[in-house]
Amino acid sequence: MSISAPVVRYQYVDADGVRLFYREAGDPSAPVILLLHGFPSSSHMYRDLIPLLATRYRVIAPDLPGFGFTEVPAERGYYYSFDNLAITVGHFVQALKLSRYALYVFDYGAPVGLRLAVAHPERVSALVSQNGNAYLEGLGDAWAPIRTYWAEPSEANREVIRNAVISLEGTRYQYLHGVDQADLVAPESYMLDVLLMQRPGNDEIQLDLFLDYRNNLTLYPAFQAFFKTMQVPTLVIWGRHDPFFIPPGAHAYKTDNPNAVVELLDTGHFALETHAAHIAQRIHEVLGNTID
Repeated sequence: MSISAPVVRYQYVDADGVRLFYREAGDPSAPVILLLHGFPSSSHMYRDLIPLLATRYRVIAPDLPGFGFTEVPAERGYYYSFDNLAITVGHFVQALKLSRYALYVFDYGAPVGLRLAVAHPERVSALVSQNGNAYLEGLGDAWAPIRTYWAEPSEANREVIRNAVISLEGTRYQYLHGVDQADLVAPESYMLDVLLMQRPGNDEIQLDLFLDYRNNLTLYPAFQAFFKTMQVPTLVIWGRHDPFFIPPGAHAYKTDNPNAVVELLDTGHFALETHAAHIAQRIHEVLGNTID
C-alpha cells in the first residue's frame, strides 16, 4: 500500500530588499490561497492546514518581516509598520507572479492582507478571516494596556507591553487561553515564537508594531468598503474565546457582506492549533468552487 501526501517546500525569495521565507505546497497551476500569519507567530502556524488544502490548491504562506525565518538586512533600514509590511508582501506577490488568490488572514495578517485587497481588489477570489479583525467592535478588553500605550507611548508603557506580551508567559497565554484541551496545543508552537522573538533587536520591532497597530483602525472603513463593494465569497471562522478579537468582530462581517458565512469555534486565538482539520473542511465546503 502506498500513501501519498502533498509535499511542502520551504523556500526563500528576494522581494523589496528582504529575503522572504515561505512555505508552499500543491500543484503550481492550481488556484492560489495566500496565508498570512499573525503575532507572535509565523507561517509555522499553518503547518497542519497547508497539506489539507494543498490537495486542491497551490498554498503559499510567507513569514512577514520581523517574524519567522524571513531575513531583513540591516543595511535595508527597514521601518516596521503595517503599511510597510503590506508593501513588502505586495512585492512578494509580484515576485511569485500571483495575479489571483484567495486570502486567509489571521491577526496581524488581516490588516496586511486587507491592504493588498484594497489596493488590488481584482486579485482576490475569496476571503477567509480566522480571528482577523476589521471592525472596532471586534477589539476585546485585552487591548486595554495596548490602548494605553497608544495614548501615551512612554518608555514606562512600552515596558508594560514588553513584560506582558513579549514573554514566554504572555505567548503561552495567547495559545492556551480559552482552550479546553491544552494537550492539543503543541508546545513547540509558542516556544518557537518566543525563541525567534529573542533575537537581538526583535523585541523592539514587536513593540514598534504594537504602537503602529493603532493606524490599522483608521483603515477599517476602507476594509469594510472592500467587503461591501466586492462581496467576495467569505468564510469568517473564529475562536470564540479569543480575548483580543472577540465574537462581535466576526459577526460584523455580515454588516457589509450579508452572504459571509460566520462560524464560531469553541477554542481560543490560535484556532488552528485545535481545529485545523475542521477549518480546512469548511474552506473546501464553503469556498471550494469559488476558489477553483
